[in-house]
This record gives sequence, C-alpha cells and structure tokens, in this order.
Amino acid sequence: MSATLGSRTPSVFALSRGKVLLVVSLAITWWFASILPLYKPVIKEKFKARLDDALQALPSVNIDWSRPSHDLRDAYNSSKVALMIEPRPLPHLVPHLLHMISVVPPDWRFLFIGSQESVVSVGRAYATQYQQVVGKLDLMVLPEPWEISSKEHVFRTLTDPRFYNEFLPDVEWILKYESDAILCANAETSLNEWLDWSWVGAPRAAAFNGQAQGNPPGNGGLSLRRVSAIRRVLSFQARYNDSEPEDEWFFKRIYLLPDVKVASPTEQALSVEDVYFPNAMGYHVRDGGRSSLPYQVWGDEGQRKEIFNYCPELSMIMEMKLERERCNQYSPQANPAYWGGDEARKTFLDHIKQQQNGSEVVQQEAVELDREGSQGATNQENEIPESSFDGSEHGAPIDPPDEPAIGSLISPQDNSTDASADSLDEASELPYVRASR
Repeated sequence: MSATLGSRTPSVFALSRGKVLLVVSLAITWWFASILPLYKPVIKEKFKARLDDALQALPSVNIDWSRPSHDLRDAYNSSKVALMIEPRPLPHLVPHLLHMISVVPPDWRFLFIGSQESVVSVGRAYATQYQQVVGKLDLMVLPEPWEISSKEHVFRTLTDPRFYNEFLPDVEWILKYESDAILCANAETSLNEWLDWSWVGAPRAAAFNGQAQGNPPGNGGLSLRRVSAIRRVLSFQARYNDSEPEDEWFFKRIYLLPDVKVASPTEQALSVEDVYFPNAMGYHVRDGGRSSLPYQVWGDEGQRKEIFNYCPELSMIMEMKLERERCNQYSPQANPAYWGGDEARKTFLDHIKQQQNGSEVVQQEAVELDREGSQGATNQENEIPESSFDGSEHGAPIDPPDEPAIGSLISPQDNSTDASADSLDEASELPYVRASR
C-alpha cells in the first residue's frame, strides 16, 4: 500500500514517553545493583536484630514428648488380680467388666483372657481402652499351645503350674469370676477382708465328700483363691484330663492341706450359688439361669424380690423380662380388670378375628366371650385383682396357689439339671427370671 501523499513516517530514534521511562528504570536498577553489595552487611545485621527482638518477645514453651519412665501398672498391687477367662464375645462383657472394676477394691488389677473374638469385642469399647491406658486392665489372648475354647480346656489351663509361672508370676490372690457371676455393690464387706483365706467361694447343695448338706464354700464360679496354696497342690498332684471341674479338684485338696485357712460349712461364704444367705458379696448364677435355677435360692417369690432389691446388678448377667411382659392383655382370664371395659372387649374381638381369619368357631367363641364379658363388666369394674408384684398398675395375673411357682428350678429332692418341656413352660411364667429361651 503506497504512502498517502503528505504523511510522515516516524523515525526509530524519535523520543517518546515510553522510551524515556524505560531508560530511567534501567538506570535506577543499575544504580541499586552497584550499591547493594556495600549495604548488604548492614541490612543483614538490622534484620537479625529485629528477628532476635521478636523471638525474645514470644513466651517460652517447653514440650516434653518423652513417655513416662514408670509403668502405670505400678500404681496397683501386683499380687492381687481379678481374672476372667471367657472365649465367647458375649454382649454384656464390657458393662460386666466395668461394674466389677468399680466394686473391687482400687488396688486390684484386672486380667481378661479370651479368644481373638472376645478380646476384640471387649477392647473396642472406649471405657475399656481407658482402663488399659491407666494400667488397670490387661486383655490377653494366650499363645499356642494354650487353649480355652471349652470348659475342659479352661480346667486344664487353671490346673497347669506353667500358667501361673508364665502369666501370673507375682500374683498371690486371684478373684476368679465368670461371665455369670457378679459382685454386689451393696455388699457391706470388702474383698480385701477375705485375704486371710486360702480358698473361699460359694457352698454347694449337692453332696461333697459324702455329705448331703453343710458343704464348705468351695465353688469356684466366684471365688477368692490364694496362689501359694494352689502351687502347693500342683507341686505333688496333677489333674486327670476330662475328670472333675478344676474348682472341685482344687478345693478337695486344699481343704486337706495343713496350715491353710478354708471356710467351714458353718461360716459365711463369699457368694451365693446353691445355698442362700442374705447380704452376700456376690452371686454366681450358672449359665445366667437359662437352663435351671436352684430352688433353695430362687424358689420363693419374696426371696427373689429381696435378692434383686439387694443386688440389682444381677439383671446384667441373667436373662430378664418385665413382669408386665408375661401378662396377656387380650385374655379375660389372665387380666379381668383390663377385660372389663367396652374398648377392651372390642379390641379382644378384633384381635381374635384377625388371628383366626374369620373362622366360624372362633367367631362363636368370641361372641360368647363378649356376652360373658358384658354380663360381668359391672361387677368387675370396681374389682381390681392384686398384682403379682408391687407397683403394677394394671393388674398382673396371679399364679394359682396349687401350681408350683417355679417349674425348672432344682428342688432339694431333685438335683437333676435336665428340665422337661413342661417345666420349662412353667418356668417361663416366673416374674423377673426367664428360665427358658
């Protein structure tokens, strides 16, 4: 494109504002670069002085990251250990363990020996983790070849002197308790008051050494044992495998040792199992009462109330149900006070129709019940039967006087632990205690 006539092309050396600013900035940069080495020591000195002043103004903080030099377990008596051996991951193990920690004197340590499953089940709770941190509790899985998967394996472990040498080397007293045994917080005596005894537990009602009654308190489900006496027995005798339980085996031999203190049949025992006495330190309920219960302890309703009022912690280890749960609110025979109202009769009839799919026979029975209930509504309105336990507001059923209060309980005449189906059904009607699943 040709230049327009009369236009002028700017020269390369023509001055402009941009060119002037560029030259000036280059000159200033060169000047700073030339004098900076001369002032560098002074600048560094000034910066260091100000940094030192700032550091001095900060508060001094001393953080010690080292672990404590002492073992937290030293705060407890190493000769006293509460021991539980349980391979099953039962749901009540954590609250049971924490309750025992709160009731046992504070100088005792706790050792839980279990399977991988039960140890993980107990160890995942924050409360048990805290007890481990403070040195109160140890969780242990025994290494091979030790085995605790069955009762017989536990018996073999507890009658092996190597168990005490390897895992309880400094222990003199063992509180041996099981998942179905518990100490009562209302007990007036301390566990430390029993330390003079070599072995004390719960008396048995079954024959012991040919005796039908008055047996010494040697049951080991909840027992205090002196390890020195155990070592004396194991030093000259060994238990045959698949023979009697370890607590019976130990007690029969410790009972005959010289210079040992074992409770006699006339002296108070540590815990209750087959023989009842008031204000016991604890209770051992075999298998939580699921299969059978000793009649002498649990056969009387008034005594049961007394036991649960004194030791409500038993509900933690026993299968429980509310008294009201066993009341059929739709049955006029079981609960006539509830049956007396019109609304209750209507509910009962609707319930029958729904359950029996409109059967003519059932409908006829419902009509007859309706007629009978209408006739007796006026008389029953002001007659509220007494509850089978104090505090029931809606009239719980009353057990017939001619029926046994407990079906599957072990009576003094029958020591068999096998319960028939009928006795289990009767036991399911017990207040508080469920004797069958």
